Amino acid sequence: MAKLKEGSYASFDETVEAVFRLGVDPRHADQVVRGTVVLPNGIGKELRVVVIAQGEKANEAREAGADHVGDQELIDKISGGWFDFDTAITTPDMMGKVGKLGRILGPRGLMPNPKSGTVTMEIGKAVQEAKAGKIEFRVDKTGNVHAPIGKVSFEDQKLIENFSVLVETITRLKPASAKGTYLRTVALSSTMGPGFKLDTNLYRRG
Repeated sequence: MAKLKEGSYASFDETVEAVFRLGVDPRHADQVVRGTVVLPNGIGKELRVVVIAQGEKANEAREAGADHVGDQELIDKISGGWFDFDTAITTPDMMGKVGKLGRILGPRGLMPNPKSGTVTMEIGKAVQEAKAGKIEFRVDKTGNVHAPIGKVSFEDQKLIENFSVLVETITRLKPASAKGTYLRTVALSSTMGPGFKLDTNLYRRG
Protein backbone atom coordinates (compact mmCIF):
# COMPACT_ATOMS: atom_id res chain seq x y z
CA MET A 1 0.00 0.00 0.00
CA ALA A 2 2.88 2.36 0.77
CA LYS A 3 4.43 1.75 -2.66
CA LEU A 4 1.06 2.23 -4.33
CA LYS A 5 0.62 5.59 -2.64
CA GLU A 6 4.13 6.64 -3.66
CA GLY A 7 3.15 6.01 -7.28
CA SER A 8 0.01 8.12 -7.00
CA TYR A 9 0.60 11.57 -8.46
CA ALA A 10 -2.79 12.86 -9.69
CA SER A 11 -4.26 16.07 -8.31
CA PHE A 12 -7.46 14.24 -7.30
CA ASP A 13 -8.06 11.49 -4.74
CA GLU A 14 -7.40 8.43 -6.90
CA THR A 15 -9.40 5.23 -6.57
CA VAL A 16 -7.51 2.13 -5.53
CA GLU A 17 -8.52 -0.84 -7.68
CA ALA A 18 -7.92 -4.55 -7.33
CA VAL A 19 -7.68 -6.71 -10.44
CA PHE A 20 -7.90 -10.51 -10.37
CA ARG A 21 -7.00 -12.74 -13.31
CA LEU A 22 -8.97 -15.91 -12.71
CA GLY A 23 -8.53 -19.42 -14.04
CA VAL A 24 -12.06 -19.61 -15.40
CA ASP A 25 -13.65 -19.70 -18.85
CA PRO A 26 -16.48 -17.12 -18.80
CA ARG A 27 -17.89 -18.63 -22.02
CA HIS A 28 -19.32 -21.36 -19.79
CA ALA A 29 -22.23 -20.20 -17.65
CA ASP A 30 -21.11 -22.34 -14.71
CA GLN A 31 -17.76 -20.52 -14.63
CA VAL A 32 -19.06 -16.95 -14.52
CA VAL A 33 -17.85 -15.44 -11.26
CA ARG A 34 -20.07 -12.62 -10.02
CA GLY A 35 -21.20 -11.34 -6.68
CA THR A 36 -21.56 -8.45 -4.29
CA VAL A 37 -19.70 -7.52 -1.14
CA VAL A 38 -20.06 -4.79 1.47
CA LEU A 39 -16.60 -3.35 2.07
CA PRO A 40 -16.14 -2.61 5.79
CA ASN A 41 -14.69 0.85 5.15
CA GLY A 42 -16.71 1.82 2.08
CA ILE A 43 -15.20 3.00 -1.21
CA GLY A 44 -14.84 6.69 -0.41
CA LYS A 45 -17.83 7.72 -2.46
CA GLU A 46 -21.38 8.49 -1.36
CA LEU A 47 -23.54 6.46 -3.70
CA ARG A 48 -26.78 7.98 -4.97
CA VAL A 49 -29.52 5.38 -4.56
CA VAL A 50 -32.80 5.27 -6.47
CA VAL A 51 -35.65 3.05 -5.29
CA ILE A 52 -38.66 2.19 -7.42
CA ALA A 53 -41.32 0.94 -5.05
CA GLN A 54 -44.86 1.50 -3.80
CA GLY A 55 -46.59 1.95 -0.47
CA GLU A 56 -44.86 0.65 2.63
CA LYS A 57 -41.73 -0.37 0.71
CA ALA A 58 -41.37 3.16 -0.61
CA ASN A 59 -41.60 4.49 2.95
CA GLU A 60 -39.03 1.91 4.06
CA ALA A 61 -36.65 3.14 1.35
CA ARG A 62 -37.01 6.77 2.45
CA GLU A 63 -36.37 5.87 6.07
CA ALA A 64 -33.24 3.93 5.07
CA GLY A 65 -31.82 6.99 3.30
CA ALA A 66 -32.60 6.47 -0.40
CA ASP A 67 -31.93 9.60 -2.45
CA HIS A 68 -34.91 9.23 -4.78
CA VAL A 69 -38.02 7.11 -4.26
CA GLY A 70 -40.95 6.75 -6.62
CA ASP A 71 -43.18 4.62 -8.80
CA GLN A 72 -44.32 5.27 -12.36
CA GLU A 73 -43.24 8.91 -12.30
CA LEU A 74 -39.66 7.84 -11.51
CA ILE A 75 -39.74 5.22 -14.27
CA ASP A 76 -40.92 7.89 -16.72
CA LYS A 77 -38.17 10.24 -15.55
CA ILE A 78 -35.50 7.60 -16.20
CA SER A 79 -37.08 6.75 -19.56
CA GLY A 80 -36.70 10.41 -20.45
CA GLY A 81 -32.94 10.29 -19.96
CA TRP A 82 -32.37 10.99 -16.27
CA PHE A 83 -29.48 8.95 -14.85
CA ASP A 84 -28.33 10.98 -11.86
CA PHE A 85 -27.81 7.93 -9.63
CA ASP A 86 -25.33 5.11 -9.00
CA THR A 87 -27.60 2.26 -7.90
CA ALA A 88 -31.20 1.35 -8.67
CA ILE A 89 -33.20 -0.90 -6.34
CA THR A 90 -36.73 -2.22 -6.75
CA THR A 91 -39.16 -4.82 -5.44
CA PRO A 92 -40.10 -8.01 -7.35
CA ASP A 93 -43.69 -6.79 -7.91
CA MET A 94 -42.37 -3.73 -9.77
CA MET A 95 -40.19 -5.65 -12.23
CA GLY A 96 -43.01 -5.77 -14.79
CA LYS A 97 -42.71 -1.99 -15.10
CA VAL A 98 -38.99 -1.66 -14.39
CA GLY A 99 -38.17 -4.34 -16.97
CA LYS A 100 -38.96 -1.84 -19.72
CA LEU A 101 -35.95 0.19 -18.61
CA GLY A 102 -33.57 -2.70 -19.36
CA ARG A 103 -32.51 -1.38 -22.76
CA ILE A 104 -31.30 1.92 -21.27
CA LEU A 105 -30.18 0.85 -17.79
CA GLY A 106 -28.56 -2.44 -18.83
CA PRO A 107 -25.71 -0.92 -20.89
CA ARG A 108 -24.96 1.47 -18.01
CA GLY A 109 -24.80 -1.32 -15.46
CA LEU A 110 -27.69 0.18 -13.52
CA MET A 111 -30.43 -2.38 -14.13
CA PRO A 112 -31.78 -3.94 -10.90
CA ASN A 113 -30.96 -7.64 -10.67
CA PRO A 114 -31.94 -10.29 -8.09
CA LYS A 115 -28.40 -11.76 -8.20
CA SER A 116 -26.90 -8.47 -7.05
CA GLY A 117 -29.54 -7.97 -4.36
CA THR A 118 -31.12 -4.96 -6.06
CA VAL A 119 -34.44 -6.71 -6.69
CA THR A 120 -35.60 -7.52 -3.19
CA MET A 121 -38.33 -7.16 -0.61
CA GLU A 122 -35.68 -6.17 1.94
CA ILE A 123 -35.56 -2.62 0.59
CA GLY A 124 -34.26 -0.98 3.78
CA LYS A 125 -31.37 -3.40 4.07
CA ALA A 126 -30.48 -3.03 0.37
CA VAL A 127 -30.41 0.77 0.63
CA GLN A 128 -28.27 0.70 3.77
CA GLU A 129 -25.79 -1.73 2.21
CA ALA A 130 -25.50 0.38 -0.94
CA LYS A 131 -24.85 3.47 1.16
CA ALA A 132 -22.32 1.59 3.29
CA GLY A 133 -20.11 0.66 0.34
CA LYS A 134 -21.62 -2.40 -1.30
CA ILE A 135 -19.97 -3.15 -4.63
CA GLU A 136 -20.87 -5.56 -7.40
CA PHE A 137 -18.28 -7.43 -9.44
CA ARG A 138 -18.38 -9.77 -12.42
CA VAL A 139 -15.71 -11.55 -14.40
CA ASP A 140 -15.25 -10.09 -17.88
CA LYS A 141 -14.89 -12.07 -21.09
CA THR A 142 -11.11 -12.30 -20.66
CA GLY A 143 -11.36 -13.82 -17.17
CA ASN A 144 -10.58 -10.67 -15.17
CA VAL A 145 -12.42 -9.09 -12.25
CA HIS A 146 -11.96 -5.37 -11.55
CA ALA A 147 -13.20 -3.83 -8.31
CA PRO A 148 -12.57 -0.62 -6.31
CA ILE A 149 -11.41 -1.01 -2.70
CA GLY A 150 -11.24 2.64 -1.63
CA LYS A 151 -9.28 5.84 -2.17
CA VAL A 152 -5.57 6.67 -1.96
CA SER A 153 -6.42 8.95 0.98
CA PHE A 154 -7.62 5.96 3.04
CA GLU A 155 -5.41 4.70 5.83
CA ASP A 156 -3.37 1.68 4.76
CA GLN A 157 -5.14 -0.60 7.21
CA LYS A 158 -8.58 0.35 5.88
CA LEU A 159 -7.52 -0.47 2.32
CA ILE A 160 -6.07 -3.77 3.51
CA GLU A 161 -9.30 -4.63 5.35
CA ASN A 162 -11.39 -3.85 2.27
CA PHE A 163 -9.09 -5.88 0.03
CA SER A 164 -9.11 -8.83 2.42
CA VAL A 165 -12.91 -8.99 2.41
CA LEU A 166 -12.97 -8.78 -1.39
CA VAL A 167 -10.35 -11.49 -1.98
CA GLU A 168 -12.05 -13.81 0.52
CA THR A 169 -15.37 -13.33 -1.29
CA ILE A 170 -13.91 -14.00 -4.73
CA THR A 171 -12.01 -17.04 -3.45
CA ARG A 172 -15.18 -18.44 -1.90
CA LEU A 173 -16.97 -18.09 -5.26
CA LYS A 174 -14.57 -20.41 -7.09
CA PRO A 175 -16.69 -22.47 -9.54
CA ALA A 176 -16.60 -26.21 -8.97
CA SER A 177 -15.97 -26.69 -12.69
CA ALA A 178 -12.91 -24.42 -12.79
CA LYS A 179 -9.73 -26.42 -13.35
CA GLY A 180 -6.16 -25.56 -12.44
CA THR A 181 -5.06 -22.43 -10.62
CA TYR A 182 -8.02 -20.18 -9.75
CA LEU A 183 -6.25 -16.98 -8.62
CA ARG A 184 -3.66 -16.63 -11.37
CA THR A 185 -2.57 -13.06 -10.75
CA VAL A 186 -3.71 -10.31 -8.40
CA ALA A 187 -2.66 -6.68 -8.72
CA LEU A 188 -3.41 -3.36 -7.06
CA SER A 189 -3.19 0.07 -8.63
CA SER A 190 -4.42 3.62 -8.26
CA THR A 191 -6.31 5.37 -11.06
CA MET A 192 -3.23 6.96 -12.63
CA GLY A 193 -0.45 5.01 -10.94
CA PRO A 194 1.43 1.79 -11.77
CA GLY A 195 0.18 -1.67 -10.87
CA PHE A 196 1.68 -3.85 -8.16
CA LYS A 197 1.39 -7.63 -8.39
CA LEU A 198 0.78 -9.56 -5.19
CA ASP A 199 1.93 -13.01 -4.13
CA THR A 200 -1.16 -15.08 -4.92
CA ASN A 201 0.12 -18.00 -2.85
CA LEU A 202 -1.14 -16.08 0.18
CA TYR A 203 -4.73 -16.39 -1.04
CA ARG A 204 -4.90 -19.69 -2.88
CA ARG A 205 -7.06 -22.55 -1.74
CA GLY A 206 -6.43 -24.61 -4.82
